[in-house]
This record gives sequence, structure tokens and C-alpha cells, in this order.
Amino acid sequence: MLSFLLGLLAQPSTASGLKQPRPTRAQVKAMDAKLRAMGLPPHLESLARKPSTIREVTLAPVFAEPFACSEHAEGQLDRAGDALGTDCIIVGGLQGDGGFERMYRTDGSENADWYGWHAEVRAPVSGIIKFVYINPATNKPGTMGRPPASMIEIERADGTNVVLAHIVDARVSIGDAVKAGDVIALVGNNGMARNPHIHLGAFKGRLPMQIRWDLRAMGNMPAHRGE
Repeated sequence: MLSFLLGLLAQPSTASGLKQPRPTRAQVKAMDAKLRAMGLPPHLESLARKPSTIREVTLAPVFAEPFACSEHAEGQLDRAGDALGTDCIIVGGLQGDGGFERMYRTDGSENADWYGWHAEVRAPVSGIIKFVYINPATNKPGTMGRPPASMIEIERADGTNVVLAHIVDARVSIGDAVKAGDVIALVGNNGMARNPHIHLGAFKGRLPMQIRWDLRAMGNMPAHRGE
């Protein structure tokens, strides 16, 4: 989530904790200045338009193993790359007919305990790498790090952009062409994150898009993971 990745740019939440007030013009200019100072393109944190109808984008699986995602409903976040985004975590833990799916093997207190730690991250769309940023810090699970997070932005031929954040070991550079399914990075835990996961946000111009997964492609993945 870019507002969380770029936490110093986030606006105070309302009492409900769900919605954030839209910033003033002066605050937007200040945000853009901070983004430029960090070397990040302003479009990644521009205010998203509230669509009259929510459009969807179908993505190829971001992992080659089972994962679960938590979505951001409309109004919770209002920046491009944040709005209607989703946070995805690899799950494991099944042993034959026993066990249950979980995110980590023991107590999750170390990054390596999480099933997704340093798992391969795959391009969810075919397109051109538009932006790559690396934050060299590594967070300890349960402790929020400092923004911004490491991220990769892919632009599809139709102008749709997909941001993947909290990555490590980027395997691509700006200008590279990638195909859906190509390995582009590994799962990390950096920026404003508390655990290893990948955030995805999709938008076209200033229009956020709801993410859907290609269930046919998902059918080629294993249904469960053990360990």
C-alpha cells in the first residue's frame, strides 16, 4: 500500500479508522515534493478518482504456490496504487489430511518462519517495467519499518499500471519487457510493513481498478502446501 509504503505522506484517518480525508491542494503539492525528493514518480501517489463504476483487471498469479489476499475496499485508501489494492501472503501448513493453512511455521517472530519469505514473485501482467525502487532495510516481523518500500511498477500495453511492493532482490530494470509469470523479485519485508507479503495495486491514469485473479492460471498451481 503506497500510503503505508510512503507513510510520511499519509493523511490522518477518520474516527472510524476506515477512510482518509482528501488532502488540500497545498498538501498535494507537498506530497509531490516529498516524492520527488525520494526519487519516486508522483503518479504513484496521485489522488485516485472515485469511479462511478468500479472496473476490474484480471491478473496472473503473483506466486507459484498457494496464497491468500486481503483487499482494500473503496474509500479505505484514496491514492493511485493504494485504492482497491490487495495484500497477498503465501500460506502453508497442511500435512496430508491434517493441519490447517497458516502464514508461518511456528510463531512468526522471524522472517524465515513465514512461508512466503524470499519466495519468487511473478509478473502478474505482461508489459514494460516502468519503475523500480529498492529499500535495503529489512523489518523484523511485528515491527513497522520506515518508508518507502521496495517496489516494481509494470505498465501494460493498454496503459494499465500494476505496482508490487515490499519486494527484495529485484530481477528487472526500468525498460525491461516482461511476460506474465516471469520471476521479477522475491518476497521481502520492508517499508511500512509488519510481515513478509506483497502488496499489489492496479490503476489506469488516476482510475483505480479492482484486482481479480485468473482462476484458470491459478488452477495450474498446487492447491495446498505442506511443511
